[in-house]
Amino acid sequence: MKPYVLLAGAVLLAGCGSNSSTQSSESETSASSQPQQTAASGVRPDGFAQCAACHAVAKGAPHGLGPNLWGIAGTKAGEIADYQFSPALKASGLVWDEATLDKWLENPRALVPGTKMSYGGMSDAAARKELVTWLMAQK
Repeated sequence: MKPYVLLAGAVLLAGCGSNSSTQSSESETSASSQPQQTAASGVRPDGFAQCAACHAVAKGAPHGLGPNLWGIAGTKAGEIADYQFSPALKASGLVWDEATLDKWLENPRALVPGTKMSYGGMSDAAARKELVTWLMAQK
């Protein structure tokens, strides 16, 4: 396998498993392919750089390792079309409102044991709030 293919895979996994709200240059590179302008504030929050390794947030964009998060606000967890969610998330009964998204981003595996999302969580409450507010406006 080519070294650059292995490096690209490592970059994707590093962004999904990080516990920090800081971003690396690799995450910034991945995030740069996402739209910069948003309905909420005009600028994508810094906290999204970690998410961009696995998720798109653009109307009609294909799913990545994780589902496209465009229009997630108010939907039931595990019900985005054409994405294979874990049985645990499908059965959770969660609805993606501000409080639930905040808990999810803080520690997905604590909120839904058995989820396939490998992200370790975002400890910075202010960064989570900014990201949740932005996600709620993406519709």
